[in-house]
Amino acid sequence: MTKDFLNLLKQEISALETAAESLDYSYRKCAKTGIKKDYTQAELECFEAFTSRFARVSDMLIQKVFRLIDRIELEDEGTVRDRINRAEKKDLIPSAEIFAEMRILRNDIAHEYRRENLNAIYKKAMEFAPQVMMAIAKVKDYCKKFG
Repeated sequence: MTKDFLNLLKQEISALETAAESLDYSYRKCAKTGIKKDYTQAELECFEAFTSRFARVSDMLIQKVFRLIDRIELEDEGTVRDRINRAEKKDLIPSAEIFAEMRILRNDIAHEYRRENLNAIYKKAMEFAPQVMMAIAKVKDYCKKFG
Protein backbone atom coordinates (compact mmCIF):
# COMPACT_ATOMS: atom_id res chain seq x y z
CA MET A 1 0.00 0.00 0.00
CA THR A 2 2.74 2.47 0.95
CA LYS A 3 4.58 1.62 -2.27
CA ASP A 4 1.44 2.58 -4.22
CA PHE A 5 1.31 5.90 -2.36
CA LEU A 6 5.02 6.50 -3.06
CA ASN A 7 4.51 5.88 -6.78
CA LEU A 8 1.48 8.14 -6.78
CA LEU A 9 3.46 10.82 -4.93
CA LYS A 10 6.18 10.70 -7.59
CA GLN A 11 3.54 11.11 -10.30
CA GLU A 12 1.86 14.00 -8.48
CA ILE A 13 5.16 15.78 -7.90
CA SER A 14 6.01 15.41 -11.58
CA ALA A 15 2.62 16.84 -12.56
CA LEU A 16 3.09 19.61 -9.98
CA GLU A 17 6.48 20.52 -11.46
CA THR A 18 4.99 20.78 -14.94
CA ALA A 19 2.12 22.94 -13.69
CA ALA A 20 4.56 25.09 -11.69
CA GLU A 21 6.58 25.81 -14.85
CA SER A 22 3.44 27.21 -16.47
CA LEU A 23 2.63 29.18 -13.33
CA ASP A 24 6.12 30.66 -13.26
CA TYR A 25 5.86 31.64 -16.94
CA SER A 26 2.54 33.41 -16.33
CA TYR A 27 3.83 35.02 -13.13
CA ARG A 28 6.82 36.55 -14.92
CA LYS A 29 4.62 37.78 -17.76
CA CYS A 30 2.12 39.39 -15.36
CA ALA A 31 4.91 40.89 -13.25
CA LYS A 32 5.99 42.88 -16.33
CA THR A 33 2.46 44.30 -16.61
CA GLY A 34 2.03 44.89 -12.90
CA ILE A 35 -1.14 45.61 -10.99
CA LYS A 36 -2.99 48.59 -12.39
CA LYS A 37 -6.47 50.02 -12.67
CA ASP A 38 -7.24 49.17 -16.28
CA TYR A 39 -5.93 46.34 -18.44
CA THR A 40 -5.95 45.64 -22.13
CA GLN A 41 -7.74 42.50 -23.26
CA ALA A 42 -4.37 40.80 -23.77
CA GLU A 43 -3.30 41.72 -20.23
CA LEU A 44 -6.58 40.43 -18.81
CA GLU A 45 -6.03 37.19 -20.68
CA CYS A 46 -2.55 36.87 -19.14
CA PHE A 47 -3.87 37.50 -15.63
CA GLU A 48 -6.73 35.04 -16.16
CA ALA A 49 -4.24 32.36 -17.20
CA PHE A 50 -2.00 33.24 -14.26
CA THR A 51 -4.76 33.07 -11.63
CA SER A 52 -6.10 29.84 -13.11
CA ARG A 53 -2.64 28.31 -12.99
CA PHE A 54 -2.12 29.63 -9.46
CA ALA A 55 -5.38 28.03 -8.29
CA ARG A 56 -4.49 24.73 -9.97
CA VAL A 57 -0.96 24.57 -8.54
CA SER A 58 -2.00 25.53 -5.01
CA ASP A 59 -4.78 22.94 -5.18
CA MET A 60 -2.41 20.22 -6.40
CA LEU A 61 0.03 21.05 -3.62
CA ILE A 62 -2.49 21.15 -0.78
CA GLN A 63 -5.09 18.62 -1.90
CA LYS A 64 -2.90 16.03 -3.55
CA VAL A 65 0.75 16.26 -2.51
CA PHE A 66 0.29 17.25 1.15
CA ARG A 67 -2.44 14.59 1.48
CA LEU A 68 -0.16 11.89 0.02
CA ILE A 69 2.72 12.87 2.30
CA ASP A 70 0.36 12.58 5.27
CA ARG A 71 -0.82 9.13 4.11
CA ILE A 72 2.73 7.90 3.66
CA GLU A 73 3.60 9.17 7.13
CA LEU A 74 0.43 7.59 8.58
CA GLU A 75 -1.12 10.88 9.65
CA ASP A 76 -4.87 11.19 10.19
CA GLU A 77 -6.42 12.89 7.18
CA GLY A 78 -8.40 15.58 9.02
CA THR A 79 -9.41 18.83 7.39
CA VAL A 80 -7.64 20.93 4.81
CA ARG A 81 -6.57 23.20 7.67
CA ASP A 82 -5.09 20.19 9.50
CA ARG A 83 -3.13 19.30 6.37
CA ILE A 84 -1.82 22.85 6.07
CA ASN A 85 -0.87 22.95 9.76
CA ARG A 86 1.07 19.68 9.41
CA ALA A 87 2.86 21.05 6.33
CA GLU A 88 3.98 24.03 8.41
CA LYS A 89 5.22 21.74 11.21
CA LYS A 90 7.23 19.79 8.62
CA ASP A 91 8.68 23.10 7.39
CA LEU A 92 7.21 22.57 3.93
CA ILE A 93 5.55 25.98 4.03
CA PRO A 94 6.55 29.20 5.80
CA SER A 95 3.15 29.88 7.36
CA ALA A 96 -0.08 27.94 7.80
CA GLU A 97 -1.96 31.26 7.91
CA ILE A 98 -0.66 32.32 4.52
CA PHE A 99 -1.53 28.97 2.97
CA ALA A 100 -5.00 29.10 4.53
CA GLU A 101 -5.39 32.51 2.86
CA MET A 102 -4.21 30.94 -0.40
CA ARG A 103 -6.93 28.34 -0.08
CA ILE A 104 -9.51 31.10 0.30
CA LEU A 105 -7.99 32.92 -2.68
CA ARG A 106 -8.20 29.73 -4.73
CA ASN A 107 -11.93 29.62 -4.00
CA ASP A 108 -12.28 33.33 -4.82
CA ILE A 109 -10.55 32.78 -8.15
CA ALA A 110 -13.00 30.03 -9.00
CA HIS A 111 -16.08 32.04 -8.04
CA GLU A 112 -15.36 35.73 -8.75
CA TYR A 113 -17.11 37.25 -11.72
CA ARG A 114 -17.14 40.98 -10.97
CA ARG A 115 -14.36 42.83 -12.72
CA GLU A 116 -13.92 45.34 -9.88
CA ASN A 117 -12.88 42.53 -7.52
CA LEU A 118 -10.36 40.99 -9.88
CA ASN A 119 -7.59 43.47 -9.08
CA ALA A 120 -7.51 42.33 -5.45
CA ILE A 121 -7.34 38.72 -6.62
CA TYR A 122 -4.52 39.49 -9.07
CA LYS A 123 -2.56 41.34 -6.39
CA LYS A 124 -2.89 38.54 -3.81
CA ALA A 125 -2.00 35.84 -6.33
CA MET A 126 1.11 37.81 -7.37
CA GLU A 127 2.11 38.06 -3.69
CA PHE A 128 1.51 34.37 -2.98
CA ALA A 129 3.00 32.79 -6.13
CA PRO A 130 6.64 32.98 -4.99
CA GLN A 131 5.70 31.27 -1.72
CA VAL A 132 3.99 28.46 -3.59
CA MET A 133 7.10 28.01 -5.72
CA MET A 134 9.31 27.89 -2.60
CA ALA A 135 6.97 25.33 -1.02
CA ILE A 136 7.23 23.13 -4.10
CA ALA A 137 11.03 23.18 -3.83
CA LYS A 138 10.80 22.27 -0.14
CA VAL A 139 8.36 19.44 -0.86
CA LYS A 140 10.66 17.99 -3.52
CA ASP A 141 13.57 18.10 -1.08
CA TYR A 142 11.48 16.65 1.77
CA CYS A 143 10.25 13.76 -0.37
CA LYS A 144 13.78 12.63 -1.21
CA LYS A 145 13.75 10.79 2.11
CA PHE A 146 11.05 8.48 0.72
CA GLY A 147 13.44 7.22 -1.93
